[in-house]
Parts: sequence; structure tokens; C-alpha cells
Amino acid sequence: MFYFMSAIRDYLAEIGRRGGKKSRRSLDASTARAMVRVREARRAFKRFHATCFWSYRTDIVIGGDDIAWVAEQLRKHGDRSAWAMAAKLCR
Repeated sequence: MFYFMSAIRDYLAEIGRRGGKKSRRSLDASTARAMVRVREARRAFKRFHATCFWSYRTDIVIGGDDIAWVAEQLRKHGDRSAWAMAAKLCR
């Protein structure tokens, strides 16, 4: 039984090691920061949809060009936490 468990553990470790090697990609710092800003803008759109984006569809896809618009809407219609998120997006 112990050999069987050890064999399974070794097999899963090898799969994980191969997957980690395959999925690694190298990004320069500016591209990585841009990706993070887009992700944060998407989260802000979903989080503040009821207060700041209520007149827009919920399935809008936010891209890199939409970050300034999201920040503007957060500042125009949001509360203090929305303002903080807009400041975070504009850094």
C-alpha cells in the first residue's frame, strides 16, 4: 500500500513540475503592470456596478483602453472607497 501511495505522489509531483515549466512566461515589468491595472479595473467595475455603472450592461468587457473611463465613473458617481479605487487605477 505504501509503495502505491508513494508512486501516486511521485506521479503527481512530476505532472506539477512539467506543468510549471510549460506555463511559465516571461513578461517585462510594464506589460505585467498593465495586466494588473486591467484586472483591477474589471474588479472595480463589478464591485461598484450598482452605484457607479448601473446604466451599463453587466457583461461589458473592460480592456486597457477603458481604465481611464472606469476611473472617471468611479470619481463621478462613487463614494470614498470608489475614489480610493480610482486613485489606485490612475497610478
